[in-house]
Amino acid sequence: MSRISQLQTYKKHLEDRYFKLLEKSNDYKYIDESKSDSAAFKAMKIGNKLNKLVFLNKNVKTT
Repeated sequence: MSRISQLQTYKKHLEDRYFKLLEKSNDYKYIDESKSDSAAFKAMKIGNKLNKLVFLNKNVKTT
């Protein structure tokens, strides 16, 4: 498996987790605030990983 396809697979995995956590955060917003905050924090961390991956993917494509 090439590096580019590995990056795309990893990006898809992170995006799926990111959107599931955002949905969980919104679902628990009024029911359990601690679960909502925890899911939002995890989604924020995954969002940072996605941003790094986008930057890395740009560098791989230009070289």
